[in-house]
Amino acid sequence: MSEVERRSIDNTIAFHSAPTLLGVKCANLISFDRNERIIAEYLNGSKDGLSEKGLIAVQLCKCRERTLVYIYNPKMLTAWLSMPQVQQFLSEYGYTCDMSIEQKLRRLSCRISCGSFPHEIGAFLGYPVEDIRGFISNSGKNCLLCGYWKVYDNAEKAQQTFKTYDRCRDILFDRLNQGLNLFQAISKEENI
Repeated sequence: MSEVERRSIDNTIAFHSAPTLLGVKCANLISFDRNERIIAEYLNGSKDGLSEKGLIAVQLCKCRERTLVYIYNPKMLTAWLSMPQVQQFLSEYGYTCDMSIEQKLRRLSCRISCGSFPHEIGAFLGYPVEDIRGFISNSGKNCLLCGYWKVYDNAEKAQQTFKTYDRCRDILFDRLNQGLNLFQAISKEENI
């Protein structure tokens, strides 16, 4: 993989996953329209760097020209998915409390099809259950606020979260623009 390709992927990951990379959010999903071989090569070469930061990246789906990559913090995701309201919601879609994260992600991966996402994906991205349910019952319409997700409950709290996510993105891009690679950029400590 060329340096230009690596930097382009770094920028895409930073743009779509800054809150997760900086430890503020449990997970993010990125859709790549790049060659599958290049994405696989990048992910394989990034395993150690991500692991050192407590992160894992997995390919959830590949179809036609798209590859979906899920980046997550296992500790944060485990804590989030263990919350009673999240467990209850996921149980409605066949996820059980005794399933490991890997098993849940395999099930999610099987339920994703090209151009369609199962509604429970929001739970795997750390979205509030009230907003996921609101999205489902309103068919994606009538939201109070639209940002990183569609908000149907507690718009003020969501707006603060969106500002934090924006700040993460700004911090990460500032670091990348200083010439750091993605792993150097996420290594620097800073209050968010």
